[in-house]
Amino acid sequence: MEIGHKTVLAGITAVCIAAFTVNGDSSVAHANVPQSSQTAPIAKISQLEEDTRTVDQVKMIGSFTLPYNLTYKGTTVGGLSGITYNPHNHKWLLISDDRSNINPTRFYSAKVNYNSKGFQTVNLTDVTYLKQPDGTVYPNRGEYQSQLQGVVADTESIRFDPLTNNIWYTSEGDRSLGLNPFIRQASLDGSYVSHISVTDTAKINPLAEKGFRNNLALEGSTFSADGQTFWTAMEGPLIQDDTLPNPESGSLTRITQYDRDGNVLAEYAYPLDAIPEEPGKGMHADNAVTEILSINDQELLVLERASVQADDGSYSNYVRIYKISTMGATDISDMESINQEDVTPLNKELIVNLNSLGLDKVDNVEGMTWGKKLPNGNDSLVLVSDNNFNDSQITQFIAFEVFQEDK
Repeated sequence: MEIGHKTVLAGITAVCIAAFTVNGDSSVAHANVPQSSQTAPIAKISQLEEDTRTVDQVKMIGSFTLPYNLTYKGTTVGGLSGITYNPHNHKWLLISDDRSNINPTRFYSAKVNYNSKGFQTVNLTDVTYLKQPDGTVYPNRGEYQSQLQGVVADTESIRFDPLTNNIWYTSEGDRSLGLNPFIRQASLDGSYVSHISVTDTAKINPLAEKGFRNNLALEGSTFSADGQTFWTAMEGPLIQDDTLPNPESGSLTRITQYDRDGNVLAEYAYPLDAIPEEPGKGMHADNAVTEILSINDQELLVLERASVQADDGSYSNYVRIYKISTMGATDISDMESINQEDVTPLNKELIVNLNSLGLDKVDNVEGMTWGKKLPNGNDSLVLVSDNNFNDSQITQFIAFEVFQEDK
């Protein structure tokens, strides 16, 4: 999500599954996008570590900041809104939400170097352009409006598929262009493989005010611990569900679980916090989900980021990581609106408040992934911030050591 200035895997045993195709529903409301009949190539994974995660608390290891306007292979590095790590080949990927404005929609490969004592470096090793079903790169807004072909991709989250050698990524869509959010699968060279359709409740309905709010749509995603299902998170509440958070009250947004064919298995209401501080008079403020990450079959981590503009136009960010549990929460997947419904939201527990860690700057943190195992056997967690290609913001990586619950 652009704000302010610039308006998972727990291992499983050896797996070999049949390739799959996904539902053929277009992600576009008013544009014709060709659909693929391809199936996902399956990687033969001989050994996936058996691992059941829990999270009790985290301790910050350190941080590392990339320079502003860093260029790499002819691209401007910034807008990093998603990060993912593959523990089996130690590959890191970072996705940019550039919307093809500066360079075509892309993700970066990187080496992320840290240990239990500190954060050393982040080195980019490659850049890959994501492709549309017809093999072309994604257009920017101007190109789309002039040609009305393809879609503008506002890519926000990226995940390695633990059962194949592919990646899945999400786009927020654009109500002003009539483009719905989408979930797509791609090969590591960026080629389109397939997609699954978002829920009807989240889509644009030209006859009524419903569906996603612009720039507050598919912001987070994660595979389940066993790799068999895919979770997504709406950044903010659907129009028909709730009002936006304000300094007096929070609101409810949706977290959805799909199977690998795109069928909705469950959906839950997530309670967003109230905005933690009053903005300046007439200034902007919001609070939203920017990423999710599966812990185990019933628990996930949720990254919340509030951004508050002061009287002088400057922004302060407030970032928290919560643990949520699906136990006892109401399945709202059959509810077109929860506005008048009696629902039990997901239970949330604060894991860490980034504003309490003594960081020089807490910025627009949007990406979150499990990282490598530390020498003592503990998991690590890595975050990345989206600088919105703005010189007053930073691209910062933050690493944490994760302590499990006592068993």
